[in-house]
Amino acid sequence: MPIALDEDLRALADSVGGLAARHAATEDTRGRFADLAAGVRPPVWQVLLDNGLHALHLPEEVGGAGVGLPELAVVAEQSGTALLPGPWLPTVTASAALLRLDPAHELVADFAGGATGALVRGGLTAEPAGDAWRLHGTSAPALGLVGADHALVGARSAAGETRWFVLSGSELADRVEAGDAVDLTRSIGRLRADGLTLLPLATTGDVAVDLVMAALYGAEAAGVSAWALRTAVDYVKTRVQFGQPVGAFQAVQHKAAMMLVRAEVAAASAWDAARAGGDAAEQQQLAAAQAALNAVAPSVDLTLDLVSLLGGIGFTWEHDAHLYQRRALSLAALIGTTDSWAQRLGERAIEVRRDFSFLDPSTLPELRAEVGPVLDRVAALTGADANQTWARITPGPIADLLTEARLVSPHYPAPYGRDAGVQEQAVIADEFEARGLTPPSTVIGEWVLPTLLVHGSAAQQERFIAPSLRGEIIWCQLFSEPGAGSDLASLSTKATKVDGGWLLNGQKVWNSGAHEAHWGVCLARSDASAPKHKGISYFLVDMSSPGVDVRPLKQSTGRAEFNEVFLDDVFVPDDCLVGAREQGWRLAVTTLGNERLSMGGRLTHGSADRFLELLQEERTDVDRAEVLRAFGRSTAREIALSALNLRSILARLSGLEIGAETSVQKVFNTLAQKDGSFDLLRVLGPEGAVLEGGHAIDHIGLPAVLFGGGTTEIQLNVIAQRVLGLPR
Repeated sequence: MPIALDEDLRALADSVGGLAARHAATEDTRGRFADLAAGVRPPVWQVLLDNGLHALHLPEEVGGAGVGLPELAVVAEQSGTALLPGPWLPTVTASAALLRLDPAHELVADFAGGATGALVRGGLTAEPAGDAWRLHGTSAPALGLVGADHALVGARSAAGETRWFVLSGSELADRVEAGDAVDLTRSIGRLRADGLTLLPLATTGDVAVDLVMAALYGAEAAGVSAWALRTAVDYVKTRVQFGQPVGAFQAVQHKAAMMLVRAEVAAASAWDAARAGGDAAEQQQLAAAQAALNAVAPSVDLTLDLVSLLGGIGFTWEHDAHLYQRRALSLAALIGTTDSWAQRLGERAIEVRRDFSFLDPSTLPELRAEVGPVLDRVAALTGADANQTWARITPGPIADLLTEARLVSPHYPAPYGRDAGVQEQAVIADEFEARGLTPPSTVIGEWVLPTLLVHGSAAQQERFIAPSLRGEIIWCQLFSEPGAGSDLASLSTKATKVDGGWLLNGQKVWNSGAHEAHWGVCLARSDASAPKHKGISYFLVDMSSPGVDVRPLKQSTGRAEFNEVFLDDVFVPDDCLVGAREQGWRLAVTTLGNERLSMGGRLTHGSADRFLELLQEERTDVDRAEVLRAFGRSTAREIALSALNLRSILARLSGLEIGAETSVQKVFNTLAQKDGSFDLLRVLGPEGAVLEGGHAIDHIGLPAVLFGGGTTEIQLNVIAQRVLGLPR
């Protein structure tokens, strides 16, 4: 999904993409490398000016369009996808930063008139000199500085704050040292500031500039990543080796699928930074840092993955892959080190969480007026235990309140739910959040009950759905087998027809919660002569039936949350067959595909909360700076996951077609937990060798999410084959 989420922004993206294709082909850019390094403006610059793409964000009174960072980010994404040459990105970065620092500055109108600019920061210091300031040092490399009409210059004072200045014309040009840019399509240079005395802007600090730079650089990096993904997929679909397309090889499919996951995360993260322009300063800091980590840095890996999939052809000067790789490297270097961004994010996230609320408090007031008082009563009953994670609904007064108000699964149809659509679900979740309450769950019932609603008989629905919503029935899932884990079509548990029902015989494994479940849903082969997918039926099994033997599986953590279940001539009456016989595979797909609206990005293993606990304990046996950076990285991952979730919700509200989002969220969630858990062990050092705190056990328990509900590799197969269209 591109950064643009609504029709207007997508039209803008299409327009810019078309302009770039007509006026900035890479064949033409290749012939202009020397001029571009010298700051000569390519022909596409005038096209961009004629279409007002340099001034989208500038006020209408000076000739701009008066929009904001989201629109600029859409153009920046297209700039990355098309490898747009010349001064557009450094110019709009400088002018957008100036606008946020000093909206009334006279140079804002000059930028609207077509002047070029550059943002200069790093390497310079400043000391007071009367009403002015004297600058010292040579700056870090600045994109677009060679040939720029104006520069927005940041220098650090002795007090540690950044003072901002503007420098223009010959006074600027005479102090610029040109550099050999990694990105061959734009100039780069350093500013020699020794002896330079300038009047400062009134505003100090870095927050506004950080956000602009992270949003725009992140968006362009997302565009680079999107191009790398598309180019890789197109190539592996057609390149034949050993008599078949290389895209048919699983290793290639997994690499391409992971490229999609990282590209989607990059787009979501850049979008989150772009939308933060009107937020409070602390929210802008969080958004900027996560975009630098999640959108800019990964583009380096994606372009290298592209070259590896292209093979030798991708390592030639003539192929465009290295030009995109160079741009990714340049953006990642210029945005700053990942360690510095992680530390800044960690420092801010100790006190502040990124806000992903998106509904006006007045949205659906009648629904709020109905739901709010119910949840007030729930909160009063729940007390100190209110904020549990995915609390299982249990029988009692709270369950009675929630089921009567149809709030356990509000997306279910009446009489069990409210037929709540996306907006209604979001409002209800908002009301839960406002009271510190976590929406209740039927756990495995989240997958079972939707199947009964679609395929179950009226009697089955009446018998099972309402009691499950009240917590009176706990479910387990009897799908996986020792010889058929993710490959459910290969299961061997037999269902033999007898008078009045069926006899089930077989063994199931990795059954979460089977030791406390009242009922289980079971896939069994009812026709051994039929092809794999066609001979399976879907049964409801009373777990107290004779012949059901539940044996806890002690995991490597020492806990026993999973089980193996032996079925020995277990009788299942005919009224517990769901749907028609031999239709179990179709029903299983329904079960595995049903999920309620996902509203957050909190992780289980390696969560940001675990790092925050270490920081708040002020322990002396760990390196606080290292923990802070790890906390920042984990926070960035959780923000990215929340951004993916929110974009999916907003896309659905806008009526846009949902593509890879669900699979991407599942894979990224799993990988984020894995990375966070590894980070936790790294920062603990020797303390990770003892059980106190449960951190090592947290890591040992990772397999529960790495292959629970389908391994990451299976999810990557799904993405590669069903989303990217690679051959099976």
